[in-house]
Amino acid sequence: MKHQTATPSATSLPRAPHDDSNRRMTKYFIMMAVRVVCFVLMVVIAPYGWHTAALAVGAIFLPYFAVVIANVGDDVREPAAVSPLAALPERPEESPSKPQEPAKPTVIEIRESRPE
Repeated sequence: MKHQTATPSATSLPRAPHDDSNRRMTKYFIMMAVRVVCFVLMVVIAPYGWHTAALAVGAIFLPYFAVVIANVGDDVREPAAVSPLAALPERPEESPSKPQEPAKPTVIEIRESRPE
């Protein structure tokens, strides 16, 4: 006996694994680029002071945050899409107080005028 399951909607499917891994690798790469910039600025800036310490903290702790943020996948699901058929009423609403009049056909005439 076959189990009938609902076919998933294209809008409710999760992100493709390839796209998800590309997005996570891009996040990691950007954070590592920021880390390299922090490290270079920490070494290059001549008068050492509080800004050097701030850049050192960035260069030391950014790898941890980069790994944590990159490993967070799309585990948070968006709400499932509603079927368009479920959003429609079962039948059109009728107003019993007013009888339906037949609609007059609309005729569009196009006439060319002769150039004078």
